[in-house]
Amino acid sequence: MSEPAVQMSSTTRRVVELACRAPSVHNTQPWAWRLGPDRIDLYADWSRQLPVADPQGRNLVISCGAALHHAQVAAAAVGLDTVVTRLPDPSSTRHLASLVLVPATYPHPDAATDLRALETRTTDRQRFTDWPIPDERLLKVAASITLDGVHGIALTDVADRFRVELLVSAAMDVQADDEDLITEQDRWLDRSNRDGVPARAVPDADGSAPNQRSRFTLGRSARDPVDDGRPLVRVGSDGLIVIGTDTDDREAWLRAGEALSQLWLHATADHLAVVPLSQVVEVEETRRSLRFEVLGAAVHPQILVRMGWQELGLSRRPLTPRRPVDDVLLP
Repeated sequence: MSEPAVQMSSTTRRVVELACRAPSVHNTQPWAWRLGPDRIDLYADWSRQLPVADPQGRNLVISCGAALHHAQVAAAAVGLDTVVTRLPDPSSTRHLASLVLVPATYPHPDAATDLRALETRTTDRQRFTDWPIPDERLLKVAASITLDGVHGIALTDVADRFRVELLVSAAMDVQADDEDLITEQDRWLDRSNRDGVPARAVPDADGSAPNQRSRFTLGRSARDPVDDGRPLVRVGSDGLIVIGTDTDDREAWLRAGEALSQLWLHATADHLAVVPLSQVVEVEETRRSLRFEVLGAAVHPQILVRMGWQELGLSRRPLTPRRPVDDVLLP
């Protein structure tokens, strides 16, 4: 093998290693990769699907989309441009994207900043501070999404925020009563030292405060003990952004995942903590309400993102575990 081919092989492996830092539902890391001399192919690993919470595979494909964008950022950081083809084989549910790698004509000006954000990005499930995020800052983060057919919608209206908090609570209540879903979720808590969500990353909270709500606090009640038994919903100071798409198919899900990565890396560079809330789109009734009652049917909501300021004095959250690169490479 020639020296340039050896160099490209080690480079593509490094790109995949960094791409695998992407966020994924339950930290399932549902992706597989095939390396060529000057290309990388991304595949969905359907053995890691969550059949109860994600029967359509929407969250799985969104997770793979985040890894796809991470790969593009990682390639740029090592001096490569990428030519991306999404769904290169429309008949295949596994082959999600192909990336052809070519030497960059010019250095990418934000490569170092993007790479630093990619390496330090983490899901912060702990409680944020009560300091509000200024609307202009939230709008700037939402505007960081630049993919065709994908929209970042910052919820700055108080009434919209209140409606969304109600929908999040309603979705969590539905899921908290689903024993199969809770069993599935528990299988990914402290699953191993290479995937799943470590219990240390889950807040020890009752889930009643908006900025304490987390998927893994479902069993600890999302309701306050009020006389009429209804959930007491409060609008917190966190920022809320909906990622929506013009269509609702596999390519839209893939692009939504790319947008999630794009937004998340921007927020990380802006020193904002981020946690995705997919529950509201996993329950069909609340997803429909979010689309029609809050978004005016303009887009199909794919994921809700909450962001805020981390408490002062807290060290950076430890990164969740990742599978070794050899485990995600196809022959």
